[in-house]
Amino acid sequence: MASLLARLPYAAAFIGRVFVSHEEHPDPEIAKLTLTQIVDHYEAFIKTLSAKPILIGHSMGGLIVQLLLQRGIGHCGIAIDSAPPKGVVTTKTSFLKSNWKAITPFTSKNSPYLMSFETFCYAFVNGFEPALQRKIYDTSVVPESRRVASAALTNEAKIDFSKSHAPLLFVAGSEDHIIPASLNHSNFKKYSDQSSITKFKEFQGRTHFIIAQEGWEQVAAYVLDWVEGI
Repeated sequence: MASLLARLPYAAAFIGRVFVSHEEHPDPEIAKLTLTQIVDHYEAFIKTLSAKPILIGHSMGGLIVQLLLQRGIGHCGIAIDSAPPKGVVTTKTSFLKSNWKAITPFTSKNSPYLMSFETFCYAFVNGFEPALQRKIYDTSVVPESRRVASAALTNEAKIDFSKSHAPLLFVAGSEDHIIPASLNHSNFKKYSDQSSITKFKEFQGRTHFIIAQEGWEQVAAYVLDWVEGI
C-alpha cells in the first residue's frame, strides 16, 4: 500500500483521478485504496512544503481539493468538474449512466475498475471525433479504485459547508455528462460561510475533458486570473 501511494502525483502540482498504468491492471493493490488514505497522503506531502500550495483537482481530484481545504491545507483551491461531497446529489440521467459501473454495489470493491471505451466516450469526450476519442482513451484511461469512487456517498467525503475555508473556485463544463454543471453549481451553493471566497464558473461547450479539450488555454487563463485576484 505504501509503495502504491508513493506513486501518486504531487498534490502541489495537480490532484487528479487516482490511476495506475494499463500494464499493471488488474493490480489488486489499487482496489484497496480509500479516499481517506489518499487525502491523508496528500496532506502529509503538502506539510513538507515551505509554503501552502495552490491546489488544483479534476473530477475526484476536485473533491480531494475540497477535503484538503477543509483540513486547512492549501493557499486556495480550484475544483474542476468536481465529484460531489456527501449529500450533494443529482438525479440527472447522464450522471447515473456515467458513474453506475464504478459505484454499483453489485460488483466487488476488491477488483479495480477500468472504464470501458463506450462509457468513456459518453462520460468524458462526448461530441469528439471518433478517432480522437480512441486516442484519448488509449493514452489516458487506466484502472482505479471502486472504493474511492463510491466514497463520495459516505462520511469520507463529508464537508462542513458552514466552516471558513481558503478561497475556492468551482469550474464546470456545460456539456459534462459525468459531473453535470448543475451538480457543480449545487456543490458551490452549499458553501455558506460569508467570510470565505467561493466562486463558480461554467464554460460553455466544454465536456468532462475540459482540462485538455481544445481551447483549454481559456480555462487556464481564467483560473490564473482568479488566483492572482484573490
